Amino acid sequence: MEIFDKFTRPMRDLRLSVIDACNFRCLYCMPPDRDYDFFKKNEMLSVNEAIRLSEIFVQLGVRRIRLTGGEPLLRKDLDQIIAGIAKIPELEDLAITTNASLLADKAQMLKDNGVKRLTISLDAIDPDLFKQMSGGRSSVDQVIKGIDAALNCGFSNTKLNCVIEKGLNESQIIPLTEFARERQLKLRFIEFMDVGNCNQWNLEKVVPSAEVKKIISAKWHLTELEPKFYGEVAKAYQFEDGQGEIGFISSVTQAFCKDCTRARISSDGKLYTCLFCARGTDLLSPMRQDQDDSEIAKLIKNVWEKRTNRYSEERMDALKHPRQHDIVEMFKMGG
Repeated sequence: MEIFDKFTRPMRDLRLSVIDACNFRCLYCMPPDRDYDFFKKNEMLSVNEAIRLSEIFVQLGVRRIRLTGGEPLLRKDLDQIIAGIAKIPELEDLAITTNASLLADKAQMLKDNGVKRLTISLDAIDPDLFKQMSGGRSSVDQVIKGIDAALNCGFSNTKLNCVIEKGLNESQIIPLTEFARERQLKLRFIEFMDVGNCNQWNLEKVVPSAEVKKIISAKWHLTELEPKFYGEVAKAYQFEDGQGEIGFISSVTQAFCKDCTRARISSDGKLYTCLFCARGTDLLSPMRQDQDDSEIAKLIKNVWEKRTNRYSEERMDALKHPRQHDIVEMFKMGG
């Protein structure tokens, strides 16, 4: 079965947040200058609920699931969630996004339970700048240990995500590229986005992907690659010397809403149809009220088929007016 929204975009990808808490305080997501209220255990999806929802989404056409947070490795029963989701017959890909600070001790567990791919967030390789950007949490050495542990476990298709903010970490573009090339990591540069309400975003802080690519192209020759699947958000390039791959996610300067196939579930079981939603649809309460799978599927189908989100395409017009409503913080719905 496959379902489509108002713009005939299929639902093929699910971002499933397993926890909203995080051990970092990154400036663009969860700045360190404020306190945060996290969901209590009974407010979050249980292991069985997370697996059940995943099964329903796969029945509706989802083929790729990514576990997110917060920091998913903080969740103590993550191994059970992974093992259950990995057994879903029609699922083609199970990935996880992590800051890698806990990965050195968790990489083998992820591999053993069925995670196929990792995406690691790393915005600076310089120790002092890393500390500044992560809110003084952990160290870049600990993250590198995690990355190396993952590679040693056989995670060969690992991606590295980096958000570049003007005047902050542009100096890291070349060092991060060199680091990724050394370890054959697929590096993705992401434009700084206006997600959530607390990251003090403005357009002047955005470093366009074209500028980042120009800096990299001055040092290495790049060859553009074809998209691997419908809805792939990164424009990917191969280094001509064969030393890895690089990509650019340009949601500010080159919006990709028209091909967006992603549904998002927060760790408290709310369905969001866009990263810039103001509110979600509660799926947890119906499950706990003993509605069966067909009723939950019908609810999801109804929401998706009414979907008209295309915020990134409308951003420039939207910026001319104050926001009428706060949008959901990224760490709440999962990035």
